[in-house]
Amino acid sequence: MRSILSGIAGSYRFTLLAGAAAFAVTAPGVAHAQDLPDSDDADELVLEDDVPSAPESNNQIIVTASKREQTLQEVPISVSVTSGETLEQAQIRDVLDLQTVTPSLRVSQLQTSSATTFIIRGFGNGDNNFGIEPSVGVFIDGVFRSRSAGALGDLNNVQRIEVLNGPQSTLFGKNASAGVISVVTREPQYEFGGMVEAVYGNFNQVFLRGDITGPITDNIAFSLDGTYQRRDGFGEIVNLNEEINNRNRWSTRGQLLIEPSPDFKIRAIADYARIDEICCQTATLVAGPTAPVIQALGGQFSTDFFAYENFLNVVPVNENDNYGGSVQMDYQAGPISITSITAYRELKNFFNQDIDFTSADIATETRDQEVQTFTQEIRIASDFDGPFNFLLGGFYFDETIEQISSVENGSAFRGFGDLLAGGPGTLNFVEQQLGLPQNSILSTPLLTSENFRMENTAWSIFGTFDLEPVDGLVFTVGFNYTDDEKQFALSQQSFDPLAQINLVDAVIVGQIAQATATPPGNIGPAEIAAFQQANPQAFAAIAAAATDPATNPLLPLAALQFQPPFLSVPNSVEPGRTNDDELTYLLRASYQISPEVNVYASYATGFKASSVNLSRDSRPVLGDYIPGPGLSTILAPPSPILNAGLATPNLTTGSRFAGPEEAEVYEIGMKAQWEGFGFNLALFDQTIEGFQSFAFTGLGFALANAGEQSVKGFEFDATINPVDGLVLTFATTYLDALYDDFTGSPLGDLTGQRPGGIPEWAIATSATYTHEFDSGSRIITRVDYNHESNQDINNGLPTFNAQRGNTQIFRREVNLVNASSTLALENGLEIGVFARNLLDDEYILTVFDGVAQAGTVSGYPSPPRTYGGVVRFRF
Repeated sequence: MRSILSGIAGSYRFTLLAGAAAFAVTAPGVAHAQDLPDSDDADELVLEDDVPSAPESNNQIIVTASKREQTLQEVPISVSVTSGETLEQAQIRDVLDLQTVTPSLRVSQLQTSSATTFIIRGFGNGDNNFGIEPSVGVFIDGVFRSRSAGALGDLNNVQRIEVLNGPQSTLFGKNASAGVISVVTREPQYEFGGMVEAVYGNFNQVFLRGDITGPITDNIAFSLDGTYQRRDGFGEIVNLNEEINNRNRWSTRGQLLIEPSPDFKIRAIADYARIDEICCQTATLVAGPTAPVIQALGGQFSTDFFAYENFLNVVPVNENDNYGGSVQMDYQAGPISITSITAYRELKNFFNQDIDFTSADIATETRDQEVQTFTQEIRIASDFDGPFNFLLGGFYFDETIEQISSVENGSAFRGFGDLLAGGPGTLNFVEQQLGLPQNSILSTPLLTSENFRMENTAWSIFGTFDLEPVDGLVFTVGFNYTDDEKQFALSQQSFDPLAQINLVDAVIVGQIAQATATPPGNIGPAEIAAFQQANPQAFAAIAAAATDPATNPLLPLAALQFQPPFLSVPNSVEPGRTNDDELTYLLRASYQISPEVNVYASYATGFKASSVNLSRDSRPVLGDYIPGPGLSTILAPPSPILNAGLATPNLTTGSRFAGPEEAEVYEIGMKAQWEGFGFNLALFDQTIEGFQSFAFTGLGFALANAGEQSVKGFEFDATINPVDGLVLTFATTYLDALYDDFTGSPLGDLTGQRPGGIPEWAIATSATYTHEFDSGSRIITRVDYNHESNQDINNGLPTFNAQRGNTQIFRREVNLVNASSTLALENGLEIGVFARNLLDDEYILTVFDGVAQAGTVSGYPSPPRTYGGVVRFRF
């Protein structure tokens, strides 16, 4: 099946495929902190068993979505939980696959192995620019992973993953305006045990993982775990005879659990993960007017989108090292518990990539990025028998980001520019007319070289207060005050000589030089001002001629000025600093109607601090600078940057940073659970003001605040256990999304339009059957189905769709079937088979304007079917 639909709605395939009927575990609920089972660990999931058994058909799972232990039945938040058992059965190895069992979550990996975006209820960003913090916060064992590139390791020894839908800023701080993904791993055990697993599949897929745990002393336990994953690429770089979209990654982690007394526990974790891969598979959907130019240079490109063929001039390099450690301390003093989590992490991310996505040697980009993050959280919580309980905490965040990057000109870059300008020899003529050295335009080794740095410090205080005036009725008030400061420095060298010249100003200077019989090199701002004052009519005529394409033949060359000089920050006008603070709050009422039924209603606000455009596309905001016609500096009106003498040739405006996001959500929910059957329902109305939109324009990225984006919808899930051993699950999310106000998008005014990339319907269903033999051995068979309704991939492309009146927008629909079957013997040995994307569904992940190739559209195809066998042994 394929979904490449351009300008046509396409068939609306909503049929649930055979074997994937019924119902999934997503869980809004109601909180009663005083009714919880006792536990010493405020951040651990408690399951009935650590060893997989028949799937549970109830919600007796302890979660910490509210930073307290509560059963999934009770927690008054819309939260989806995926257990470690489900991860194993469905062969979900990293967060990219998690979306197949969580309908409100979307995860995309695009340009590189580390360029990943998490989206909840249609909100999410931050994949391709380290200055943009994600709107979906990712926490692993209570530690905030500030960049998605630091949360991509294989999921091993996981107890459960919580996906918290909607703003969670009250308890999770400044980067949870859209939601939270919380991964909780198993802590060390005092009973010796472990597991080893080996997988082999198509594309020579090899996946090894294992863990071991046990006691060191009576009050110290340890655990070690690791993974290794290697797979051939499902794509091919045809001209280089290399694979692409492979897997080559490993991870390791060690833990110590120290319990000096029954009331005091220390959990120390150290981990390291490495990715070294060739990514990512692209293909051409539309070959634009520049296609003959590429072919004239000997370049090739693939137009069979799902042939998984690439034509590149270099093999992409994607290297990611992510490591760190944390110490969590929990102390219980009667009804009061105190928790401290201290963490330090480093992330090193490097990639080198052909950015024209053809075999012509035009341009490559390199980025070398480092992130150092320190976090400290402390909180105190009560568990009184009376009607009042509280949780209070503080959080501190200190991070430094550094990036060194460049764009390297290829051997065919000048020829590419020559043909675009008119034919061979055109650039030599231009060089002669502008007084530039011959063969200098588009011939420098580097087009640009950049150095970016950002320091971010933030702190917050937060808390919730619960009052239960009568049995079963709980009122909750929560707050979070956050103060966030960023300081950033951006510098860039632009080497191409043509980009250093403004084509309007060059004519004005030349004409004044001719009129005054003065060498052009002696014409400066003072001479121009004097001429304008003495000869206003003549100057006006010169300016008119310089800005008219009919009389200035140089103007079309502006299309070849790819990277003009860059105005460094900070400077005397732009301080290179943001400082945001915000008070967010939560109001909630929950009621236990009966032991089986809970309901809640809540209002919450959320906050995400300003994001910085750490890229070569960073520009002064309009007002700090106002460009003249044709980006002329001479004709530019007065502005702070111009008045300070800071204006550089061809300077334009854009953004240095996007302001804060402010979210609010109204939500009501119900949760019901009876023997063998349960359902959960959450209805919400969610709005984000100032959503930080980051869009590729064909030559760069535009960072801007959308005025207001909203979504109304519901999340529903149900479970049914019709007969012993059979569990059916169904979960669906409906989203009615809208740009309430977005006048400044790269595509123009999008106010009143539905944001692209948000499916109206998302469904995740599964059927799991466990047959137990008299010997105690079991066969566990699972089939699951994931559906996203037909949708516009985006709101159009700034070049391709703008030329067509924003029509012919590409669409996609997703229908994925996954299946597995495992024989689990009584002695701990398990043998199984699995398939992901069993029916080999094909769809577009996303599309983008061809780089410096107006009218060309490239995109990323979905992964093909994968399958294999697994052997696992538990001891």
